[in-house]
Amino acid sequence: MKRIWLLTGRPGIGKTTAIFRIVDALRGRNVSVGGVISLEIREGNVRVGFKLIDVRTGREGILAHVNFSIGPQVGKYRVNLEDLRSIAAQSILDAINSSSVIVCDEIGPMELYSREFREAVLKAIESGKIFIGTIHYRVRDKLVDYVKSLNETMVIELTFSNRDEVPKAIVNQVLSMLEL
Repeated sequence: MKRIWLLTGRPGIGKTTAIFRIVDALRGRNVSVGGVISLEIREGNVRVGFKLIDVRTGREGILAHVNFSIGPQVGKYRVNLEDLRSIAAQSILDAINSSSVIVCDEIGPMELYSREFREAVLKAIESGKIFIGTIHYRVRDKLVDYVKSLNETMVIELTFSNRDEVPKAIVNQVLSMLEL
């Protein structure tokens, strides 16, 4: 049975929604879940950035924003390496010690600029814990390729036809692995 799930798919297909559904369902069964989720920041109908949320504590930070003037540039956004370290990477490291399941949304071009984030993801993968992440559909990176190549990893492409069933299937497999 797989213990690492990586969800991929086109932008807007529902990867983050799937992670939220998985987290909510597992918490409903008293499973401890930790890690990080990223959400869009919108002003009106315009996306202006992304925020990071520590799943366990609710602590928030900014991943990237159009108004930032420093940090690596990805498209129209500048990446906030400090919050990637102090919130995203730290929440993953904390989850290794405190949670049965680690979630990471997203492993993408912005996040991969952070050495600490990359190290935290690798430690989470190597921890033996259940890991559920999302990967950018076009990301090409040694870390992502390594995780995808592991026998314990299942990569699932979310589509309009499977995006409601995939979270349920993952939750059922996780509960079975945890014998709940």
